[in-house]
Amino acid sequence: MRWVDYMETLFNAPHQITRLRRDTRRRFLSVTCVERITPRMQRIVFQSPDLGDFESASPDDHIKLFIPASTPDDRGIDGVCMRDYTPRKFDRATLTLTIDFALHEAGPATAWALQANRGDTLEIGGPRKSNVVTDDFDWYLLIGDETALPAIGRRVEELRPGGRVDTVVAVETLAERQTFATSADWTPRWITREGQSASDDALLRLALADHRPPRGDGYIWIAAEASVSRSLRSLVSETWGHPKAWTKSSGYWVRGEAGAHEKPEAQG
Repeated sequence: MRWVDYMETLFNAPHQITRLRRDTRRRFLSVTCVERITPRMQRIVFQSPDLGDFESASPDDHIKLFIPASTPDDRGIDGVCMRDYTPRKFDRATLTLTIDFALHEAGPATAWALQANRGDTLEIGGPRKSNVVTDDFDWYLLIGDETALPAIGRRVEELRPGGRVDTVVAVETLAERQTFATSADWTPRWITREGQSASDDALLRLALADHRPPRGDGYIWIAAEASVSRSLRSLVSETWGHPKAWTKSSGYWVRGEAGAHEKPEAQG
């Protein structure tokens, strides 16, 4: 399907969730900027002529980062380990790609990001596929932890002017709150672990206990530690009765397994 035909199809059909696949191509990028946007979130901007045909159609796309394995525990293949990350922002005019690194584990990706400097290089692959959600729902609810913030931030920023979106995010402290430049009607809620003994699952469930979805059709997106995502998907689908076709949950990491990334549970 041609891109123009695809976009016309999306425009004419309500509430479409379209899965796109593309050939995987490796690209070599150079670091142009490193910025700590919160105490536990590192933003790195890359630039490369290899990005000329880069496509990222959905805010929760994933690219593979090919990072030199620093220790045998990294389980690298041919001296390289692979990690999944969200393209936070892509600027075709300047051929720059922004990636945010949640500094939540002492793994090779975190280690690389902490030491990155202007001029350093990194190889990436993908995105191989995208799940494109039409921006015509009456409301959106985005739930997650720090690892979900790049995708949440991008979706909030890309939503249509006036579109209603609520976000509920578990973070370590209030210093981890982020602001997003958006024309959407955005209501953020930040849940902190500081001084709490409860798990993310319990904290997020408590925060959602008094949430009342507005009238109309809504899309719910969840990403966190794998068991937390499964639990919250059960809450949304079974307790709330929200349509499974309009719900997506992903395990962005697995407790006790550095670098593990569960496949998202498909809609429907």
